[in-house]
Amino acid sequence: MHERLRVPAALIASGLAGVLVALQSRVNGGLSQELGNGYVTAAASFGSGLVILLLALCVSRRGRRGLARLRTEVRAGRLPWWTLLGGLGGASFVLAQGLVAPVTGLALFTVGIVAGQVLGGLVLDRAGLGPGGRIDPTVMRIVGTVLAVVAIGISVGLDPAARSVMWLVVFPVAIGFGVAAQSMVNGLTRAAARSAMTSTLVNFIVGTAALVAIAIVSVAVSGWPTAWPSAPGYYIGGLIGTIFIAVAAMLVRTAGVLLLSMSNVAGQLVAAVAFEAWAPLAAGVTPGMIAGAAVALLAVAVAAVPQRRG
Repeated sequence: MHERLRVPAALIASGLAGVLVALQSRVNGGLSQELGNGYVTAAASFGSGLVILLLALCVSRRGRRGLARLRTEVRAGRLPWWTLLGGLGGASFVLAQGLVAPVTGLALFTVGIVAGQVLGGLVLDRAGLGPGGRIDPTVMRIVGTVLAVVAIGISVGLDPAARSVMWLVVFPVAIGFGVAAQSMVNGLTRAAARSAMTSTLVNFIVGTAALVAIAIVSVAVSGWPTAWPSAPGYYIGGLIGTIFIAVAAMLVRTAGVLLLSMSNVAGQLVAAVAFEAWAPLAAGVTPGMIAGAAVALLAVAVAAVPQRRG
């Protein structure tokens, strides 16, 4: 691919992956409402993704070689051990899909995720922790980050229903920062393993272990869900997650953490408003949610403006 087209192509692919993330939020939020237990929902979603990846690993020689390379890199100290913990960011996101999104609604939940992702992308790129090295923030990226935070204020300020759950927005903001960090460390593990499947598998092993432990405590306290929905659409969250994480791991080196997060949340925002209008998790689409999503989308566009070179 021509060098000038690599970044735009990566951003388009990331935007389409963002649509899948919004779909995953809708699926997991709906399953949580059906089961009445967001912890079991999160463990089931991540666990199903892990099963899919383990089956894929059986037929992927490159994935198995990637695991061997990753072990060698960690043991030699060339890859920090903490880069293997990206699955905790994904686990937190999936858990919030089942616990927070049904209360706030998908659109407001996504706006909070947006603010956290763009803020995380700005900080992590500036720190130079991603596989693409240090990327200094431009004025437009800083403005875009500020707009993403303003979008939350607009969503909450124009919507009386949102004001009643305003404190919950803190969680998707923090988790959005974690999702940006997840993309960063996944890029590092993919580069070390030379396999997106390997980095994705490590994510799901770590995330599933954490979520299953939490779900066991929840079941011990409140019991096992008695009624599971029969519609197969409720159980595709894990499959969607495997696709998204693999795409992010492949693209983060090309686009950088911030721009990857920006394009991804653009897809999330458009899809979240559409899903909330078509199949709402909470009160449906409100003027505040539409205005907040529009400002957050503007934040993405502003931050994506390339810096002019002197």
